[in-house]
Order: sequence, then C-alpha cells, then structure tokens
Amino acid sequence: MSRSSKKHLSIVAALAAIPLVFALSGCANGSASASGDDADKTVTIGVVGKSDPQWAPFVEAAKDEGITVDLVDFADYAQPNPALTEGELDLNQFQHIVYLAGYNVSADEDLVPIGSTAIYPLGLYSTKYESVDDIKKGDTVAIPDDDANLARGLLVLQSAGLVSLKDGGSIYSGLNDIDADKSKVTVTTLEASLTPSSLPDVAAAIINNDYVEDAGLKASDAIAQDDPADASALPYVNIFAAKAEDKDNETYKKLVEIFQDTQAVQDGLLEASGGTAVALKTPVADLEASLKTVEADTRKNG
Repeated sequence: MSRSSKKHLSIVAALAAIPLVFALSGCANGSASASGDDADKTVTIGVVGKSDPQWAPFVEAAKDEGITVDLVDFADYAQPNPALTEGELDLNQFQHIVYLAGYNVSADEDLVPIGSTAIYPLGLYSTKYESVDDIKKGDTVAIPDDDANLARGLLVLQSAGLVSLKDGGSIYSGLNDIDADKSKVTVTTLEASLTPSSLPDVAAAIINNDYVEDAGLKASDAIAQDDPADASALPYVNIFAAKAEDKDNETYKKLVEIFQDTQAVQDGLLEASGGTAVALKTPVADLEASLKTVEADTRKNG
C-alpha cells in the first residue's frame, strides 16, 4: 500500500501501503496472453491512488518501451485482488505481502508477487531521547494496538534491541510473546491515533506515518524504524501481483523493471510517501518464499 494508511490494515483485511486487464488486440475477452511477445501490448493495472505522482511517469516510460498501460483506480483495498482473480485486471500494485497472503488464504486463491516496489517503514519516535541507545532499562514504549501494527511495532522494537520476542517474532506477535527477562523496555498499547500524544509520558512511541506530521514530527525524526534488510520486514514489502499462471510473463516482468529503474517513477514514489518510501529490488524468489510463510502463518493463526 503506497501509504501507511494503505499498509497498516488488519492482517485479515491487512496495510499497507500497498494498492491490469492485459489486453492484446485479437483477444476475445480483452485479456492478454501470457506470452507478452506481441508488438502491440496494452496492460491494465489496478491501483489505489491513480493520481499519485509515480504513475504518470510510469505510464510514459512504459509507452516508450512499446507497452500501453491502462491504470484502473480503486477506491478501497478490498477490490483489486478479486478483480485480478476474475480476469478484469492482469496486474495490481497496491499491497504488501501480508495483505496478499490474507486474501489468498481467505479466498482460496493463488495470486503471486512478481516484483517489489518499496517498503514504507514504521518508525519509533521520542521527544525525550535522541537515540535508541539513550532509552533506559525499564522505560515504557507505546505501540499501536491494532493487530497488524502491534505485531509490526514489536518487530521494530526487537530490531532496535529494545525487546526480545519468543521464537523470533512474527506478523502475529503480541504482548504475551515478549520475553520480559531479555527485554530492555516495558511495552504498552494505545489506539494508533493516540500514540503521538503519548510521547510526553513514555520514552518513545511507534507512530504510523499518517500521524507523524500531525504530531509536529518528520519521518526523519524517527530514532528507529523497519530495516528493509531485516527478514522480519520482508512481509511488509509492497509488490506487483499477478495470477499464478502469468508469473513468468515477460511483459509483466518488463513493467516491474520500468517501475524500479525509472528515476522519475522513483522520485514520484518518494514524493507520494512524504519521503518515507524505501525503494527495493527484492528478488522475486524471496517474495514468493515470504508469501508462502505468511500464508502458512495465516492459516495457523486464522
């Protein structure tokens, strides 16, 4: 999901951040063949936020490569995956792996990631300390109480060395998964919109991107955040998704490359996220492996 409000949905619905009828002339149903070898290619991509500044340069860059992109804008995140499943779209780009896994499990579908776009880090902020290292043992840290952000917030705290989670933590970690004897801080939960106002009373707080500016802060003020290189952050990478039978479509792969390699697209992505997006070129094999793991966790915890 291209903003935190898109990323941080509940895991079942979830989130965030993140979110194509592929028509070729001569196809009876308006959908493209999977070969992607025809000279005249039209690809319809489902997105949430068509007006976001990365999309206009993406469409133009694709056109330069002989691919016509038709963007279909959706008002909410529940629609693009069913539309892709039903063949109304060939690709969508609005979600992270956690959200896709939740859809696949609940709908018994097999949509797959074919490329990464970015991760939108979840940040830890403080008005008392300038560094995580300054936080004292026994201090209290606040995190959002909704399922997706609670687990992700705990993973951020673990990455920062503030808590230790039993079994390494997962997208389903809760307060009862904290190993208190091995943790530096005490964790309390609050409704996400209230974590900014808690800053005077706690050592630090996890604050969703949506509320950072409202709190008079900037993303650059975060003293810790998701590390895109950390395996625990991989499920929150935003992706292009396709039907399983289309995962090797060369035209689709080319569109991922265009998105990742076009500077104007990357500049627009950063602008749309308020400077928080971290662009990634995660290997597709890693995305697929993460999806399988998250799907298994979702079935287990569902």
